[in-house]
Amino acid sequence: MRNIKLTIEYHGKGFNGWQKQPHQLNIQGEIERAIGSITGEEIEIIGSGRTDAGVHALGQVANFKTNSEIPIEKFALAINSKLKKSIVIKKAEEVEERFHSRYSVHSKKYRYVINNSQTGTALYRELEYQFPIFLDVEKMQKAVKYFEGEHDFSGFKASGTSSKNSVRKIFKADVFQKEERIYIELTGNGFLYNMVRIIAGTLLDVGTSKIQVEEIPKIIESKDRKMAGKTLPAVGLYLVEVMY
Repeated sequence: MRNIKLTIEYHGKGFNGWQKQPHQLNIQGEIERAIGSITGEEIEIIGSGRTDAGVHALGQVANFKTNSEIPIEKFALAINSKLKKSIVIKKAEEVEERFHSRYSVHSKKYRYVINNSQTGTALYRELEYQFPIFLDVEKMQKAVKYFEGEHDFSGFKASGTSSKNSVRKIFKADVFQKEERIYIELTGNGFLYNMVRIIAGTLLDVGTSKIQVEEIPKIIESKDRKMAGKTLPAVGLYLVEVMY
C-alpha cells in the first residue's frame, strides 16, 4: 500500500467548499472521483483541513492510500486529465506510511487580497475583494502585529464553530501593498472557522479608522465577536501553504 501526498491548487468559485457532501459540488469529491477513475479503486483523500465555499488554494495538501502501480512522476498528470480545469494537482509525492495531511501539520499560511482601487477589475473580480474606500495601510500594518503570538481568538470565529478550544498561535502576521492591492498574510498553527476573514475585516476597519490601532489588544482580550470587524467575503481568501 502506497501513501501519496498531493499539493493542490484550486479556484473556489462554483464549489461548495473542500469537504465532500452529497448533491453538492465539492473539491474533495472531484479529486476522489478523478483518482478512482485512473486507479480503479474507491479512494478517500484526507485534506489538511477544510476550506469554505468560494475560498481558493495555492497549496492545499491531501494524501490517500493506494495499491496502484502508476509511477509517481505520472500521478499528477494522470489525475489532472480527469479533473475540472479549476482544480490542478501541482505535485504528487510518495511519502512514509505514517504521514497524515491533517494530523502532521505544523502550520498554515493564509492570504487575504483586497483590491483598494475605485473601479475594481474585470479580470480578477472572482479572485479578490474590491473595496473602493481608501485604506490606511500603515495603520493596518501596525494593527496586524497585535495578532502575533498565542491568543484566545473566541472573538474572531463564526457562530457554529465546532472547535471548543479557541486558543491559536499566530507565528507571523503581515500587511503589505502592491499597487492597488493590499495583502493580509497570517501564518499560524491553526485557524478557527472564518477567523482569517474576520481578522481581515477588523483590519479593514482599522484602515478606515473605524477601529483604532490601539484598540486591537482590547478586542482580542474581550473574546467578544461583536467588537471585531465584519467577516469579509470568501472571494479574497487563499490557503497559500501547509507546512509539515
